[in-house]
Amino acid sequence: MTQQQRLNIVLELVSERGNVSIAEVSEALNVSTATVRRDLNTLAEQRLVTRTHGGASALGSGYELPLQYKIARQAEAKVAIARTVAELIKPGESIGLNGGTTTSEVARMLGRSERLQSNGETAGVTIVTNALNIAYEMSVREHIKIVVTGGVPRRQSYELVGPLVAATLQGFSLDTAVLGVDGLSSTFGATTLHEGEAEASREIAGVARRLIIAADATKLGRSTFARICTLQRIDMLVTDQPVSAELASEFALAGVEVIVAASA
Repeated sequence: MTQQQRLNIVLELVSERGNVSIAEVSEALNVSTATVRRDLNTLAEQRLVTRTHGGASALGSGYELPLQYKIARQAEAKVAIARTVAELIKPGESIGLNGGTTTSEVARMLGRSERLQSNGETAGVTIVTNALNIAYEMSVREHIKIVVTGGVPRRQSYELVGPLVAATLQGFSLDTAVLGVDGLSSTFGATTLHEGEAEASREIAGVARRLIIAADATKLGRSTFARICTLQRIDMLVTDQPVSAELASEFALAGVEVIVAASA
């Protein structure tokens, strides 16, 4: 196991538990306590955790893993969701994408799709995004036209936030918005951890005729700090596992079509 893989796992443990001990990490990774100490010191130096006596803790109650450390989480589910979302997109559509690992996978699927290739006169797909990593990665795809909103970047997610996002979007009318979320519940709707990201996602959804939420099963039935929109605003949910009967009833009542992505 490489150091980067160890750091990913340690950050996931901290995110899930709030704090960890050196002994707990040593047992989880099957490595020496000396190795764990070095890894925790590395993460503390990068200001990703707070070093404590005998372990480490999250930086706060709203702890959020940086995007580069989230990529391995629910990876197969996110790829399956992204593949299904891409199948819902028609050639020539304009698509709004917010940031996150699931929407990054959606962008990659759109970029690889032969069905969405350009006819030479117009773009196969136009992507409007506030995510710098998506814009960078898709800029080399000839059949994709990339439009990036204004805004100030958040280093945790590479997303642009602030009033310039809304100012950029005022002149656009999108066919579909595809949003990743941190939580989706009947009470609070679609939510995320940061209020600036919630506002940016809300602005993207606000100029789209169709709203698709792309979220794996770990996001369902939970809510996080900042609301993006209510369930009633959502047209489709694409997820990786069948939802519970209770959630299915609530989604149906709100008019949300649930699509379960087939695994590869």
